[in-house]
Amino acid sequence: MIDHLKLHVADPAASRRFYEQALAPLGYRVLLEPAPGVVGMGARMPDFWLAPADGPTAPSHVAFRAESERDVQRFHDAAIAAGGADNGGPGLRPHYHQNYYGAFVLDPDGNNVEAVYHGVMQP
Repeated sequence: MIDHLKLHVADPAASRRFYEQALAPLGYRVLLEPAPGVVGMGARMPDFWLAPADGPTAPSHVAFRAESERDVQRFHDAAIAAGGADNGGPGLRPHYHQNYYGAFVLDPDGNNVEAVYHGVMQP
């Protein structure tokens, strides 16, 4: 099981503002700030980290689990309002699986950020 993930970002202040707003609908907030420009975010524990990049950044993909389709929509709306670029609006993605409902936004560094709700999975 993954414990945490860290993205290295070009502008820590801009990324912090983006993620604070974009992830609020999923219950995420800043929980730790152990060094300048470094923040640990999470709903209960800091499992998502931002830190200053030492050089150029390479885009990554990160997906956050949502509790409902409405939360996916709220994430997408908040991320767009925070300055993110739409990379796939909320909707079913049956090519992943029958109940996969997700939305994608590009963050200030071009990372593909997703919120996904898996619905009720059948064994």
